[in-house]
Amino acid sequence: MRIYEGSARQDFEEVFRSIGAFLDQRGMRDVLLLEAPDGFIVQGLAISGTSTGTWSETMGTANKETLTFLDDDIARFMEEASARRGAPVAAPASPAGHYEAAFRVLGRYMDDQKPRDVFFFEQEGAFVLRLLMGGQAGNKHVLAEFTKDDIAEMVARGPSLRHSEVKE
Repeated sequence: MRIYEGSARQDFEEVFRSIGAFLDQRGMRDVLLLEAPDGFIVQGLAISGTSTGTWSETMGTANKETLTFLDDDIARFMEEASARRGAPVAAPASPAGHYEAAFRVLGRYMDDQKPRDVFFFEQEGAFVLRLLMGGQAGNKHVLAEFTKDDIAEMVARGPSLRHSEVKE
């Protein structure tokens, strides 16, 4: 990610957490995320045209949406998310949505892998990642798959990992 060039670590965890929170707010599902030179491209299904009423209730239609998040957008999302998490205890933050939590743990995994480029998509709650990894023999793509249960377990382990980081 260009916004992290020269820093000690690429923070996919926070970047993807912020993007995931945005997607949760939009009600998107079945997402695909692609890293671009100046940010990320996200594509997913968004439900539009829903209404409620006694007899006129409609489910709406799922439309494919493509969103581009530039580095400046992501930096702003991260600042807003940090401010929300720093809110006073009297106004507790709402719990993380599905994508915020899932993208955060996927981002943490990617931070550990240190890829040069990322691409992933979701299929029925499972995620397939394609990471461009660098090495002495050159660049190569590596695939990783996380089932819906894998993601749930990683999210559940998250708080214990954060507490162990604070102690170090």
